[in-house]
Amino acid sequence: MLMSEILEAKILIADDQPANVLLLERILADKGYTRVSSTTDSSAVCALHEAQRYDLILLDLQMPAPNGFAVMEQIRAIEGDGYLPVLVITAQPDQKLRALQAGARDFIGKPFDLAEVHTRIRNMLEVRLLYRKLDLYSHELEQVVLERTAQLRASEARYRALTELASDWYWEQDQEGMFTKTSGPVFEMLGIDPVTRQPSEDGAAQPRWDPQERARLAANIAGRQPFLDFVYRRARDDGSIQYLQVSGEPMFDAASRFIGYRGIGLDVTARMTPPPAQLPDAGPVPVVTR
Repeated sequence: MLMSEILEAKILIADDQPANVLLLERILADKGYTRVSSTTDSSAVCALHEAQRYDLILLDLQMPAPNGFAVMEQIRAIEGDGYLPVLVITAQPDQKLRALQAGARDFIGKPFDLAEVHTRIRNMLEVRLLYRKLDLYSHELEQVVLERTAQLRASEARYRALTELASDWYWEQDQEGMFTKTSGPVFEMLGIDPVTRQPSEDGAAQPRWDPQERARLAANIAGRQPFLDFVYRRARDDGSIQYLQVSGEPMFDAASRFIGYRGIGLDVTARMTPPPAQLPDAGPVPVVTR
């Protein structure tokens, strides 16, 4: 904590004895404090603090109503659960413990001891200003988190929009291979019933996939490797061949644990279909459900 920050702290002296106020003002001025205010009216303390938010209030306990204890309650209402910046002034030893229990951070005894006054004021201001910096840092950190979260959500929205524009379908699967999010005709392309998430009766009765291509894709997924523009074939009900192009990547959580796959797919039959004489026999192959 820089000394210049301490000397520029806002301080309020509240004592109904003008002589005490004058003495404390002189003590603080001699040490270089530049933002010192004072009042002899205890009923004005809370309004002044609410307007100025002092870093430190030197509060005499023995004042006409409201007394120092009542003033502290009013200040607490202003601060809420925050730090109560009150250093009480008292000539009664039995009031010190009560004042600390009421929320005061420290006390100065009467008659004043200059060394004690200087030390307690400086120490309390250091703590108070550190609290202020911590509150400011917490607020700034919260704002950064909110901004980053908003940016992330916007980025995810853009990603989803782009994938939907650039593909016929989008999917996400968990670590067990179960679909968790889909967009487009994913289940239709895979021959899966969208309700039961199981192979459809038609798909189970008429296996359509090229086994070697599906095996390569399954091996890639089992190895948790990304794949780009992987093209595989399936036989339609009419015997024609459909070409599907898929790209996918594994997903990991913050602890680097595998949590599934996500990817996109395209029907590329129009640009991939070779002349009929070159079409391979798709043959009966098992339906892959994930």
